[in-house]
Amino acid sequence: MSVKSHLMLAAALFSSIFVPPVAAQLHTDCDPMEKDCPPDPAFGTTHTFYFNATPPQDTFKLTAGKVEYNPDTGAAFTMRKKGDSVTLMSNFYFFFGRTEVLLKAASGTGVISSIVWSSDVLDEVDWEFKGGNESYAFSNYFGKGRQDWKNGGDHLVKGGVLNDYHNYTCVWTKEQLEWWLDGEHIRTLLAKDANNTDNYPQTPMKLSLGIWAGGDPDAEKGVIEWAGGVTDYSEPHTMYVKSALVEDFSTGKEYSYGDRSGTWESIKIVSGNSTAFESIHKEPEKSLSDKWNDLPSGTKSGIYAAAGVVGALLFGALIFYYLKQRRRGQQEAALAAQRQEQERVELERFKREGRDPDALAFDGAEYGAKGGMATTAYGVPDSPPGSSAGPPEKTWDPTNSSGPAAVPLLHDNAK
Repeated sequence: MSVKSHLMLAAALFSSIFVPPVAAQLHTDCDPMEKDCPPDPAFGTTHTFYFNATPPQDTFKLTAGKVEYNPDTGAAFTMRKKGDSVTLMSNFYFFFGRTEVLLKAASGTGVISSIVWSSDVLDEVDWEFKGGNESYAFSNYFGKGRQDWKNGGDHLVKGGVLNDYHNYTCVWTKEQLEWWLDGEHIRTLLAKDANNTDNYPQTPMKLSLGIWAGGDPDAEKGVIEWAGGVTDYSEPHTMYVKSALVEDFSTGKEYSYGDRSGTWESIKIVSGNSTAFESIHKEPEKSLSDKWNDLPSGTKSGIYAAAGVVGALLFGALIFYYLKQRRRGQQEAALAAQRQEQERVELERFKREGRDPDALAFDGAEYGAKGGMATTAYGVPDSPPGSSAGPPEKTWDPTNSSGPAAVPLLHDNAK
């Protein structure tokens, strides 16, 4: 990149409000070189984040947009419209260390995919990828926000940056900063060569992964030129990240600045485990079988005994219910048998008395509509009681006024 282009970009970065990710790279909530600031939560460990799912709690946060996670393609950072700048930023800092990011850049003129380290005093280390230039990746660094536009470097990528995933690595010590591409060392910055270490990145860094439109039509002309042209928003542009290895060369709970110098010597390390460390190394939730296996043998015996008691009670209740239902059935069968026996006795009595049960008839008393009792005859029409043939022997005769009261035949006690 030419010096002129860098100068134009510098002016654009400070003046434009239309490229939020760039502004974020040059922004700090609290500058320890100007005032006392809260300590930075340390990473203090080594871990590979696989973006086939949401990262562990308390490790990364979304500062803009939405990231979609997929088991095969990893995290998808998609710019769908003007103003989109999907960015995932770590909640932790590392103090000298290494990152390895497996990334496939987004296509599209003016579309910028990026891997950024940044500190509270505006130290910065970058990998950037232009969607309109599939052949090259770009490395860069800044110290304390000082914009020396001779810092950038262009690096040819075999197979291109848009069609496949590549490993983009930085290794950082107090003496030097190295960029590696797919395991090949491609650039080194010595601390002494960065304005005699004054512009050398040397304070605790956080990691950001993001996509933004350097070619936004409303951006400064220099930014659009550097990004490769004007961005077309008619179709989505997606950057993919499968994984990110982060190694903190320091160990501790948090990092703080001991003075206003912004040098690595001023950094104080508080011992202990950070929130990110605890989250990453937290034991996964155990399954029921695992929890059971962890129980003492005495506890298991108690559970077995309790389960046995409960089982016995349930079995006893089932037996009681069965016996109760059986008794009820026996009672109903006995009543049915009793009714059958009564009917049989009645039938035998009819036969002894010479009466035909199929030819029985009697007059039933009903309440008349005009008051009083009315009689209605029930029976076989051709031989009703009280006909000219006369009543059968020893039967109820409704014409006999001196006879018994009118009651149904089956309740008659006459012999």
